[in-house]
Amino acid sequence: MTPPNPPAAWAHLPFFATHWPRIAARLAAEQRLILPPAPQVFAALEAADPADVRVVILGQDPYPTPGHANGFAFSTAPETRPLPRSLSNIYKELQADLEVTRSEGDLSDWAAQGVLLLNTALTVPAGEAGGHARLGWQRLTEEVLDALSDRPRAFLLWGAKAQAFRPFIRGADHLILSAPHPSPLSASRGFFGSRPFSRINAWLRSQADCDINW
Repeated sequence: MTPPNPPAAWAHLPFFATHWPRIAARLAAEQRLILPPAPQVFAALEAADPADVRVVILGQDPYPTPGHANGFAFSTAPETRPLPRSLSNIYKELQADLEVTRSEGDLSDWAAQGVLLLNTALTVPAGEAGGHARLGWQRLTEEVLDALSDRPRAFLLWGAKAQAFRPFIRGADHLILSAPHPSPLSASRGFFGSRPFSRINAWLRSQADCDINW
């Protein structure tokens, strides 16, 4: 993979001087197919100027199936069929919570409304879920969360891996929602029924902000 350039609006983060050169060199030396394609690695950050972020949803790593990942957490490339099971469960909860039905897996319309869909690892070798979990991406997640703690925002932490980053959210005025991961292994343990979408919108209204059109 030819590593992408850092996203301009986030390039000031220390990560891009201290950690990114090593990660970029590792990616450049990879012989395996790396997902998502290089132009989409920073898609979530490129779509969200820090000042415009209203909601942060933390994922784990991109889908490891070629053609699925598009750089946004939980999102897929348009027209992906079948949908990944975690995303299908998210849509089930969305339907139960707000009676909203979605069929396409591309969540870039959420990003356009100020929802940062950030994976805690931005790359994955094809067919090897978690294969880049120790590459060093976690430092970027820590710095993004710290930077976005500057004013009240909503943070959605699904699963233990996302919840492990809770200490990097500073301040007491945020909405922080935690629930089990939406994967089939854990969704029935409290993800279903957690009503995150309506709760986020209610909180946004309490902040004199508008709803997310989920």
